[in-house]
Amino acid sequence: MILVNLAFLAAKPTGHTVYAKNLLPGLNLLNPVLLTGQDFENYQCYKISDQLTPDQGTKGHFNRLKWTQFELPKIYKNLQSNLVFSPIPEAPIFTKCRYVLTLHDFIPLRFPRFTSPLTQYYRFYIPHVLHQAQHILSDSESTANDAIEFYKIPSNKITVVPLAYDKEHFKFLNLPTKNYFLYVGRHDIYKNIGRSLNAFSNLSKDYEFWIAGSPDPRFTPKLKEQAEALGIIDRVKFLSYVSYAELPALINQATALLFTSLWEGFGLPVLEAMACGTPVITSNLSSIPEVAGDAAILVNPYQESEIFDAMNAIVKDSTLRFQLRQKGLDRAQSFSWQKTATQTTEILKSYL
Repeated sequence: MILVNLAFLAAKPTGHTVYAKNLLPGLNLLNPVLLTGQDFENYQCYKISDQLTPDQGTKGHFNRLKWTQFELPKIYKNLQSNLVFSPIPEAPIFTKCRYVLTLHDFIPLRFPRFTSPLTQYYRFYIPHVLHQAQHILSDSESTANDAIEFYKIPSNKITVVPLAYDKEHFKFLNLPTKNYFLYVGRHDIYKNIGRSLNAFSNLSKDYEFWIAGSPDPRFTPKLKEQAEALGIIDRVKFLSYVSYAELPALINQATALLFTSLWEGFGLPVLEAMACGTPVITSNLSSIPEVAGDAAILVNPYQESEIFDAMNAIVKDSTLRFQLRQKGLDRAQSFSWQKTATQTTEILKSYL
């Protein structure tokens, strides 16, 4: 029997939750038992606490790690399971639990904050988890290479299984384009919103910059102060968290997605924007070129002049916008959750 550890699922879906929920239908062939605090119809579920998620902040993460280490092995034994699949890199260490997990990125090591619990989590907990795993799935070649570099994981222990998007949800809606560039994601420093703001400040005053993502008290106030200092606060909209249902229309109507992150494990917003036929300006670093291919404008995210030139080109060149739309729509077709689930299922079957 295989257990699927969904203790981390958040009420407001972000990348990890979107990944796990889209994977589930394809895993049904394995008759999994879901360990979850949420309700799922048509699945076997083992009810656990719903207080183990990012919705509870640091306390939720701490409680989940404690539950993973001490309660999950008991469930594993009582249900006579022989494998756990964890869609994030969490599993009980120094136990007899066999597990396969998914590794998404190494952001906390590439951009460490020494007072951050997350950095310590990646320094001391994650290495044990990865070395004790039966196998590791990775979102991208970039993340797989990071696992080899940071933790000396053997390359034959890692399989790259790219993420995907919901084709019924993210699609070209033929809505009128509005004069705003859009960012979707967290407000963390590595997301590079500050340099995007600086570049945007030189753009025509006919355009706005809309920033979608939950506010972060560590970073959002500084971004607002920066926009104020640049004299563009009236052209920058902080939209807060945008629901999954609202995202397609928001993306479809944008002039372009502006996603100049300094590092990503995959970059779901890039794929979702391409699937909507929205031009994309994104980084030439880490996993993002694996996702974007030649269907986006790739820039050095450290060079504000390159970011500005890309925005300016999209504003002024209707032919370029059309070409990026067509290339993005074509590129997105090569990704599907069914393909992701099929690859994942085959790997899991080999360890059951």
